[in-house]
Amino acid sequence: MTMMQRNLTFGLIAAVCFSSVARAQGTKLWTVDRYDQMERGTASGVAIRNDGRLEAGPSTAMVYDTTKSYAWSLVSDAAGNAYLGLGGSSAGSAQVVKVTPDGKAAKLFEAKELAIQAITVAADGSVIAASSPDGKVYRVPATGGSETVLFDPKSTDEKPKYLWSVVSGGNGDIFVAAGAPAVVYRIPKDGGKVEVLFKTADQHIRCLMMAPDDTLWAGSDGAGVVYRIDTKTAGAKPFAVYAAPRREITSLAMDAAGNVYVAGLGTKGATPLPPLPVTGNAGVSITFVQPASSTAAGANTLVPEGSDIYRIAKDGTPSRLVQMKDDVVYALSFRKGELLAASGNRGRIYRIDTAVPGRFTDVTHLDAAQGMAFAAVKDGLLVATSNSGKLFRLSDTPAKEPTYTSEVFDAQGFSQWGRVETRVAGSPQSYELWLRSGNVESPLMGWSEWSRVGADGSTSVPAGRFAQWKVVLRPAAGEGSIDAVGLNYLTRNVAPVVDEIVVQPGARMPSNNAAAQNTTVQVAFPQPAGSPTVSFQQDPGTMPLTAQKDKSAVTVRWQAHDDNGDEMVFSVWYRGVGEKNWRLLKDKIGDRYLSFDSSLLPDGGYNLKVVASDAPAHTRSDALIGERESAVFVVDTTPPVPGTLTATLDGQKIHATLEAHDATSPISHAEYSVDAGPWQYIEPVGKVSDSLTERYDFNADVPAATAAVADAREHVIAVRVYDRYENMAAVKAVVR
Repeated sequence: MTMMQRNLTFGLIAAVCFSSVARAQGTKLWTVDRYDQMERGTASGVAIRNDGRLEAGPSTAMVYDTTKSYAWSLVSDAAGNAYLGLGGSSAGSAQVVKVTPDGKAAKLFEAKELAIQAITVAADGSVIAASSPDGKVYRVPATGGSETVLFDPKSTDEKPKYLWSVVSGGNGDIFVAAGAPAVVYRIPKDGGKVEVLFKTADQHIRCLMMAPDDTLWAGSDGAGVVYRIDTKTAGAKPFAVYAAPRREITSLAMDAAGNVYVAGLGTKGATPLPPLPVTGNAGVSITFVQPASSTAAGANTLVPEGSDIYRIAKDGTPSRLVQMKDDVVYALSFRKGELLAASGNRGRIYRIDTAVPGRFTDVTHLDAAQGMAFAAVKDGLLVATSNSGKLFRLSDTPAKEPTYTSEVFDAQGFSQWGRVETRVAGSPQSYELWLRSGNVESPLMGWSEWSRVGADGSTSVPAGRFAQWKVVLRPAAGEGSIDAVGLNYLTRNVAPVVDEIVVQPGARMPSNNAAAQNTTVQVAFPQPAGSPTVSFQQDPGTMPLTAQKDKSAVTVRWQAHDDNGDEMVFSVWYRGVGEKNWRLLKDKIGDRYLSFDSSLLPDGGYNLKVVASDAPAHTRSDALIGERESAVFVVDTTPPVPGTLTATLDGQKIHATLEAHDATSPISHAEYSVDAGPWQYIEPVGKVSDSLTERYDFNADVPAATAAVADAREHVIAVRVYDRYENMAAVKAVVR
């Protein structure tokens, strides 16, 4: 079978099986072909494109673990040494650590401030480190030794609280981005007077980038503006190149053609972070807020709406490349013609496709929450991370054995595993596919060994409920990628289960289910023993049914499920108490309730049986059934039989006696009326009304005559007797 045929087969079978899933019968297909599915698996040296493609990713290794929480900044020198700017949650945490290419680390510098927020290497090889908040800019010899203070913001008129970024110009000048308020300073290479390069009305200047032609680019926080200024021309004014839709510009990068890439986050106009009061001259109080990215990294939280990445073309035209709602982009870098973004809070490195807007690739997952900064070295990129503070190397070469392992698939039942289908690009020799299965959710608990999938997709793993596949890419055998993997499976049919039955005599479900409120009865399932809440409260199919009160009807309701998800059909059977044979009441029922006339069953005690069948989803020979019997219920449509009512006049009282009998259910109560007066309750002899036969012996008051009558001593007494099912019989007597 050719590659094109295999791809076509995959698409056809997927279409067929997706429709089969809706019917929950026959062979099904578990397909993994989207990014949201792919990212739930485990990638080691495998990059995941946001259209679901798996391809070889860069070799990634941890170079150094600082054992601290935060690595805020990073720079490298020509020899490949890395300089990490560290920080903590208390004063005195600020450190600069030098890490050699072989991973050996040494503390180069320590300050009393909270963090080394920015770091760069000067033209003379010394390390320039800026601390925050209320920090300074230090020059530290790369070989160690005493540091010198290059710049103290407290000596300026602006007195900014934060120092966010430092870069070195081609002539050796140092440029510093400050915040609260937003200022960019120039520190002359010869140690002359520090000057203000430019100021803005914004909150912070968050990032700087020096272009090869010594054009300085800056991004602000508050209005999200990207500025450009010519540092070689004295008195040059900054030019606002782009006002991004986002509040904060976190990073800038430039490609060889002069296009500038911008990372922005946050919503303009929102100030979700604690205000920082800064008192200016003349007693004017200005309120600043901390940049969202800085607080998010420190608190290990996200920024609402995530991040955007933009491109500003060389002619100044801006466009958005990608929107990442679940990530905070902290750093950008252009490497080997590719734009990379370091993000949090999932510690991911993304490759942004600059040719296709909206496309990106999840390159690698770091063992840390945030990727904070990049630094280029000869054979790749270094990445500094926070939560926890580590240093990683992303090699320019692909991983030696890129491996991707899917999430565990639950077939929801014991299943036979069929052929594996793939949609691939490149040589079939560029990957290997493996499969394993088990009957418990964790692969560590008694699963089968990995089994190589054949070239035709054939498998040999044992049947079970769970399965998992992995792919091993072979970059040495040629470029290849996996776009989709599908596993055919057939779930072993299991019988439906009838979970609960409720029988409600005296209730009928109306055809339009719209009965008047005062003539309705609720048909609900009982509470589980010991439970204070209604059973199955979250399932709409188990909420009470509103039925009409109707003595001539019985409503039965049931709950049922099928572990295969099969469509079910039901039948209801009845059997009298003491009988052996079940008799069909109604079959081919699609609803999960049935109302029927109680006259269909003679008075007496009965059981109902509900039989559930998955026949709509299977052939007759494969269909299975499940059944459940109800508790005994009573059909009683016949009223009690009263005996002779005897009544005699005794002064102003009527003395009456009566015996009543019911063949099916106990007499529940009786009442009398004299001369069409109000009905009044009668207490039986023995007081408790609980028998099929009850006797009544009572006295009734004689009402006063209200009009002229032929015989004032003549009265009529009537008695009504009810059984437990509200069947009633009446009898009367004339008293003289």
